[in-house]
This record gives sequence, structure tokens and C-alpha cells, in this order.
Amino acid sequence: MKKLRLILQIAKKGAIGEKAKITLRELAKELEVSPQTILRWFDELEKEGYVARTVEGKKTCIELTDKALSYLEELYDELSNVLYQGVIIGEVISGLGEGAYYVRQYAPLIKEYLGFNPYPGTLNIKIIFPRTIFDALCNVKPILIPGFVKNGRTFGDVRAYRVKINGIEGAIVVPSRTIHPPKIAEIIAPVYLREELNLKDGSRIKLKVIR
Repeated sequence: MKKLRLILQIAKKGAIGEKAKITLRELAKELEVSPQTILRWFDELEKEGYVARTVEGKKTCIELTDKALSYLEELYDELSNVLYQGVIIGEVISGLGEGAYYVRQYAPLIKEYLGFNPYPGTLNIKIIFPRTIFDALCNVKPILIPGFVKNGRTFGDVRAYRVKINGIEGAIVVPSRTIHPPKIAEIIAPVYLREELNLKDGSRIKLKVIR
């Protein structure tokens, strides 16, 4: 853990591909340890081949080695595999009340492209994990529901991502002109999810993305 903390802090200071001038006191304060501890950690990292170090006056010039960069890449891959397995955790919130209208307009296309007749309304959840809806869906190919014109009004494309909620299949829908921030997800399903799953504002819910 100490090795990772120090490597990450050094990386933040720009020591990737070039040397960065860093004081031991500065690092010690940021990592809440003593300068002597930082010096010992540096000695260990240098001995293990993770950093290249020279000293210029009171500043230490540090550069992460290829071994350190490979270590960070491997760690990133492992964390991604663990954290982003298509699981979304959210908290139920109230929407703006417009979901029912739009679901009715798109209902024939939802049936055609997603294979179910949607309940006229959406379940809105505030994303708790991962950070945003885009983080959760970045590696998933959406089903594109095309836009159309109805009674002189234009309805834009909608991206749909299949999900399963407590065994019920539905979809997260992202309108091309969404007004929601990336922390909010709108879910459609063939049933009234609040009633079916006994949900209320504040209820925590888990979604599984169907790839």
C-alpha cells in the first residue's frame, strides 16, 4: 500500500516521461507521514526499480520507471475488472414528471427495438456506483432507437442499454438531448417498477447491465 501511495503521488506531480522536482517535506505533508518515512520509501522503490532519483539541492528529481508504469497499468486493468462488471448501484429519486409522456411517444419503437411494451413512466435513480452513468455504460454498445417527427414535433434519437433489476428486464434510456446530469439514470420496464419492487424515494437499487 505504501508503495502504491507514493507512486500515485509522484505520478500526480508529472513524473511520467520526465523528472519532476519534489521536496521530501512536501510529499510527507501530502501523505501525512514523516520526511524520514518518505526517504525510506524512496530507497525501497529505487532498490526495486520503480523510480529513478537524483538530488538537486533541497529538491529530489524523481521519474517513474517503465516498471512503475507497467505496475500502474496492470493495477488499472485489475481494478477495472473488479469494479466495472456491469453493476450499477443507485438510489431512487423522483423525476420531473415528463417520463410518462415521452415513453408513450416512443412506445411502438421501444416494443420494436427492445421487445417489450413499456410502462408509461420511468424510474429515476441517482447513481452511487460507479461515479456516473457514462462510467457504467462506456464499454456497452447501445441499442439506438431512432428519432421521428410527430404532429410537427421532432423527437430525437434515444440510446437504450438493457439492464436487469431484481430479475426484471428493462433498459436505461439516454435521450440525445437529455437534461439530466450524468449522475441520473432513467429506466423503463414492462412493469411499474416502484410498485413491483416496493420502491420509494431513497430506496437503494442494484442494476445489472446486460451486455
